[in-house]
Amino acid sequence: MSSQIPAKIAGWDSILFSVKQAFKVGPWALLKSLLSKNSCKSCALGMGGQQGGMRDEKGIFPSVCKKAIWAQASDLQPVIPEDFFQKYSIEELKTRTPLELEYSGRLTTPALREPGASHYRSISWEEALDRVVNQLKITPADRSFFYASGRSSNEAGFILQLFARVFGTNNVNNCSYYCHQASGVGLNQSLGTGTATIQLDDLDHTDLIFLIGANPSSNHPRFMRTLMDIRRRGGKVVVINPARERGLEKFYVPSDIRSLFFGSKIASTYVQPNINGDLPLCTGIAKALLQMADSQPAILDRVFIDEHTDHFKEYRQYVENSSWDELELLSGVPRTQMEQLAQQYSKAKNVVFAWAMGITHHANGVEGVQAIVNLALLRGMVGREHAGLLPLRGHSNVQGIGTIGFTPKLKQEFMDNLESAYGIHLPTGEGMDTLACMETAHAGGFDFAWNLGGNLYGSNPDSRFAEEAMSKIGFVLYMNTTLNPSHFLGCGKTTLLLPVLARDEEPEPTTQESMFSYVRMSNGGPSRVPGLKSEVEVIAEIAGRALPDSPIPWQEFQHTSNIRQVIGSVVKGMKQLQEIDRTHKEFHIEGRILRRAQFPSTNGKAEFKVPQTQTAPLKENHFRMMTVRSEGQFNTVVYETQDKFRGVDSRDVVLINTKDMEQRGWQENDTVTVRNSTGSLPGQKLVPYPITPGNIMMYFPEANVLVPRTADPQSRTPSFKSIEVSLEKE
Repeated sequence: MSSQIPAKIAGWDSILFSVKQAFKVGPWALLKSLLSKNSCKSCALGMGGQQGGMRDEKGIFPSVCKKAIWAQASDLQPVIPEDFFQKYSIEELKTRTPLELEYSGRLTTPALREPGASHYRSISWEEALDRVVNQLKITPADRSFFYASGRSSNEAGFILQLFARVFGTNNVNNCSYYCHQASGVGLNQSLGTGTATIQLDDLDHTDLIFLIGANPSSNHPRFMRTLMDIRRRGGKVVVINPARERGLEKFYVPSDIRSLFFGSKIASTYVQPNINGDLPLCTGIAKALLQMADSQPAILDRVFIDEHTDHFKEYRQYVENSSWDELELLSGVPRTQMEQLAQQYSKAKNVVFAWAMGITHHANGVEGVQAIVNLALLRGMVGREHAGLLPLRGHSNVQGIGTIGFTPKLKQEFMDNLESAYGIHLPTGEGMDTLACMETAHAGGFDFAWNLGGNLYGSNPDSRFAEEAMSKIGFVLYMNTTLNPSHFLGCGKTTLLLPVLARDEEPEPTTQESMFSYVRMSNGGPSRVPGLKSEVEVIAEIAGRALPDSPIPWQEFQHTSNIRQVIGSVVKGMKQLQEIDRTHKEFHIEGRILRRAQFPSTNGKAEFKVPQTQTAPLKENHFRMMTVRSEGQFNTVVYETQDKFRGVDSRDVVLINTKDMEQRGWQENDTVTVRNSTGSLPGQKLVPYPITPGNIMMYFPEANVLVPRTADPQSRTPSFKSIEVSLEKE
């Protein structure tokens, strides 16, 4: 196998894909669903809602990408055959790929796997709900945990986290702990807010954007139009990524005629550091900037620094004490290139720093985020219009799930409001994050786990450990639209699958929040599959039966408008949600977008943060490995085995620099075993790829068997992109 990187990325190929997908599921059905007033089910860039399908908050049409079409088409597929669970055992289904499971069909009836059973069996909704309620009644609250995916709605997430706390536990967590939690923690510590400081139209005025540890050409394709527009205005795009991704060099934007035919240059500068070399790289840029300021003081915004930040003196001392030799060694970037980046930054007027999991997926992810914030603070590029910080979040409502409280610890004001609203006392004990729940499960500490969407097994590091952990839980409940590996490799002693309606099939409106803190309302629509229930209906019914004496009006919460009234009254910045059913007016959450240098921190100031973690150099004869997504997947959902944008036809590969291969006498297509102290993965083919020497890439989630449970101590996010491995030729 070889990597035949295509000359053209996206463009006509994406249009042809869309046409083929339309005829596969029905052109009218697909178009109708895409045009409906429902928010996109894919990434958190967001589109759809009350402005109509395929429109963003600026009204740009068509705002759509392949991932949105894949997600929509998955919900349009036929149902699972009636005899599916009789025909296939759990052991057989364990061997199926995420792709094969996704395309098995829509779930239609509850399915139960009892202790020791070799197969799931279909059961009635009545029996399914009875089993959940009965299990909850015998489960001590501290032996339960609740997990939510970012694909669920604000309304479903809110009432499930509320139920968990009234039930008596704060073991409430979500998928962000395995992706952007480090962004939230880092931003909160530095600024007092954990989300983007800009809104979408700020990017219309950007003259320089740093794109760090992100590959939006594959993961946020519609963001490529924004980058195209920046370049067309004469702005610059600095890409910082260990791998040279063709889509970040030149991209053929399908929705723009000029770009469709001729392509659009994206990166004006492309820098390839080592994996996890971003923190020393940012320090190097800061060092060069400070040295330039010795002769050109206006380069730094000293008024902003002196009046609106703390700890600049300590940060400056740290930067000045960092030697160029060490920064070059750890970052993998020459001093001259760091100085060139500082030059570009010093001349720009409106700068945005955007990043993704190439920053957060390290054991020092929080400090990596704060290194970026430090750079922004040096020139006052946060706390004003048209400049700021943008974590490129993944799932369509992952940010909203956090906003409505699906976290181990509620903000005090949020908690006080809830307790006051219902005259209740919520638990105050420390709740567990996602990784802590898995470790406790492995130790036999849980009798019940409720999964609101997602693929918890597939999202976890150390796959073997995750499978063992889930198998020790007494009762595992999943709510999904289609099958995924968790349903077989993440089985508890008893496992129950509840099929639910997709977002655009909900009988009542729901809401979602984008990475720009923009709240959309989805109208829902008719169910494509008979007999399914909405997430809200299922949660409210179980809650009412499990806690019949609770003062919470669970039955009223079967209507999503009632839930929105409560969210708007207890969640800071969400007051407009109480009016959205009447006005249909979507909105930015109040206080999130920072237009002034008045920060929502305790003292109103931003803080420079000095890193405390030392990045270790690579051991001899080892590689730094990072897990990556392909163009043909979204999070753990794999839609096709090939990765068109990288020219790779299979997922059992190691993408490696040609120089590393030549030094070891290896050839293209040689088969290797990749191993470390966590696990081993045999049968991986070597594929030459333009990645920084000493670094390799493998596909997530297949390579999770190699990902250690080492986590950032502050965010508790595992290091999916900082994995030391060795390769052995087979």
